[in-house]
Amino acid sequence: MPHRHSCFLNSIAILVFMNFLTLYASEIEDISFKAKLDGTEQRYLMIKPKDFNPELPIPILIALHGHGSDRFQFAKDQRDECRSARDAAARFGMIYISPDYRAKTSWMGPAAEADTVQIIEQLKKEFKITKVVICGGSMGGTAALTFAGLHPELIDGVVSMNGTANLVEYTQFQDAISTSFGGSKQDRPDEYRKRSAELIANKLTMPIAFTTGGRDTLVPCESILRLSANLQKSRKNIKLIHRPEGGHETNYADATDAFDFVIRQVLQAKPGAQE
Repeated sequence: MPHRHSCFLNSIAILVFMNFLTLYASEIEDISFKAKLDGTEQRYLMIKPKDFNPELPIPILIALHGHGSDRFQFAKDQRDECRSARDAAARFGMIYISPDYRAKTSWMGPAAEADTVQIIEQLKKEFKITKVVICGGSMGGTAALTFAGLHPELIDGVVSMNGTANLVEYTQFQDAISTSFGGSKQDRPDEYRKRSAELIANKLTMPIAFTTGGRDTLVPCESILRLSANLQKSRKNIKLIHRPEGGHETNYADATDAFDFVIRQVLQAKPGAQE
């Protein structure tokens, strides 16, 4: 019986995903490129909006996966954070990009950062890109903030779901982060500081939406709450959706609220008729 139930749920998930592709977008393109940093083959997924015309200006939404996942998470997973990201891209007519960014244990270290810069540059050469919004959940939510702080000239908006803004104080996944950053906090303190959004808050001038859960023990929310409060002192383009009883997840309604808040400001326009 559990097996039948699992198969039924899997079938529903597949149908929901196929419906998304049928109504809103083209097929998923799995694209490889040679990383300028080290010559390795790296990959990202691309979903173009329905009726895509390469001759017309278009914005993009880059979605960064969580720890232990890869580029397929935000392109195919049916969890609320992932579905809301794909649906937001479809509503606003955006090219949807889901990169490996050095895959399962990235944490937006130097190699992942270099790959993300290269992907954006490549897309701008290939298409008439107008705006770039970056998002992610958990490790991806952290990475989106890190990248925006390191490259504010490339990013027009951020949606960070259940991430951390301070890698100096964060204590989980230290082996993976140490490998990604080229050493521990003791070995490379500057690397941890430069990748902590809270410590480079002055660079985060674009619209940003945060989602957090008060009972999140995997990625505690305190640094995001501090960063949000600090940014909100002088700006109105910051939104915090905090659920005191929430854990390490963002529901579909909250995620959609976060995406709409940021993307509407970035595009200064209402979404298309598909909303």
